Amino acid sequence: MKVFSLALLTLLLMALWTGNQGVSFRSPYGACCYKEMIVRQKIPAFLIRSYQKTPSHCSRKAVRVELLKGKKFCVDPEEGWFQQYQRQKESTSTST
Repeated sequence: MKVFSLALLTLLLMALWTGNQGVSFRSPYGACCYKEMIVRQKIPAFLIRSYQKTPSHCSRKAVRVELLKGKKFCVDPEEGWFQQYQRQKESTSTST
């Protein structure tokens, strides 16, 4: 019974440890956007919760946009509608 309890405890501790370490095993390239992932349609400003530039190690410069319902899309940062949205957000944040 002691061996069974020790084995069960060991498995439980290993499961907890790997659960905490799982984030570090993920590829940093998951935050990248590729050509076929880019959305060209204008996204209404009121639907956007947040946005974040892709990391510098990505091959394509893009912005990941998160909508209010949690969906995420990749956007070309050179798109006129996105640049206008970004300027509007920056001017709103500096005036408050």
